Amino acid sequence: MRHPKRHLLSLLALSAGLFSGMSFAATKLTLVEVITSPARTEMLQKMLTAYKTQHPDVEIEVVSLPWGQAFEKLGTMIQSGQYPDVVEMPDTWQGLYASNGMLADLEPRLKGWAGTPDLTDKTLTMARSSGGTATMIPYGFYLRAMFWNKKLFQQAGLTDAPKTMDEFMADAKKISALGNGISGYCMRGGVGGTNAWMMFMAAMNGSPDFFDKDGNSTLTNPGAIKGAQFLVDMYQKGYAPKDSVNWGFNEIVSGFYSGKCAMLDQDPDALIAIKNSMNPDDFSVAPMPLGPNGKAYPTIGYTGWSMFKQSKHQDQSWDLISFLSNKENNLTWSKFVGTLPIYKGAEQDAYYHAPQFAGWFSELNSPDYIPLTMPTHLKGWGYFNSVIVKDSSQETLLGQNDTESMVKDWAKYLTKEQKAWLAAQK
Repeated sequence: MRHPKRHLLSLLALSAGLFSGMSFAATKLTLVEVITSPARTEMLQKMLTAYKTQHPDVEIEVVSLPWGQAFEKLGTMIQSGQYPDVVEMPDTWQGLYASNGMLADLEPRLKGWAGTPDLTDKTLTMARSSGGTATMIPYGFYLRAMFWNKKLFQQAGLTDAPKTMDEFMADAKKISALGNGISGYCMRGGVGGTNAWMMFMAAMNGSPDFFDKDGNSTLTNPGAIKGAQFLVDMYQKGYAPKDSVNWGFNEIVSGFYSGKCAMLDQDPDALIAIKNSMNPDDFSVAPMPLGPNGKAYPTIGYTGWSMFKQSKHQDQSWDLISFLSNKENNLTWSKFVGTLPIYKGAEQDAYYHAPQFAGWFSELNSPDYIPLTMPTHLKGWGYFNSVIVKDSSQETLLGQNDTESMVKDWAKYLTKEQKAWLAAQK
């Protein structure tokens, strides 16, 4: 007769041996990053390594898409049925994918997440900017403010950054009069210049609204046309470098830190290169100049983490997003990539106490600065932003077109897009 206790021990030993010989399949997540550089990818991998240490049952494949081809490459992946679980989602794409019903609804997840109460109102607003339902967790904000070169200002007899649009033009004129190839303003006339046009048009028009209730563009309002003419005058009067008609991000940033031009409207990501090339005592960052109504409308952009509805690992995908978005990891990432963080009170972090950040936090905390959100819900916005504005504004700056005709063409295009979008909502 077998002894019961010995029999039980034998079964347990056999079970242990069987289980030790088995390998459990790990959950495999695919994460697509679209704003890539070797340094950014390395930082992301470090964060993912920390995640996998806590979740040894999860494997993560990172697909890095070069920004210049990222939109097309992600679209190709999706068309072929290769849906990533988690994707780095720029604000300019959110409307397209959300309106097509492809992004997961994160509202139920937010209700149960411990980090939600500490998110700023702006973070939650942007998470819900497409259709009123959260389809991403922003990881940071790109908000425009005005870099100014203290040395060049001093040489021109100026002591502080311009506070109004009139002062902005007057200061640019005085600094340009210094000669020696120095100009007042680093204009972005190439790809990506849309922000300046929209900011200055909104400032002079006194409103952040792109459309009226019927879907008609407001860009042909008299104040908006004055804002566009402001930039045309800035260039044609010689207050911006002549070659800046073709400048992109790298050129305007290097133009500033090399002392070729004294003022630059840019986001916090420009601070990374500038503070590595300039003495911190030689420059500062101020809020954008106020328009005639006492308000300024600095453009705000954002990027974050979304997950596709087609992901087969919804719970694990959210778990990864919430890990990347927790307060500690978000601060680490924001500091590294040059964004303003998503949490309340983040400005109290020692890193953000640097004087250079004061301009951005002033804009976030003062009612005089109303962040301007681009109408990225429009399917044709990407083409307008990348092609139409660049081509037509270059013609106007070079005197081959007049400002009013340029703006009317912009308004016609945007009105058509907005009315099509409104019709689709019915």
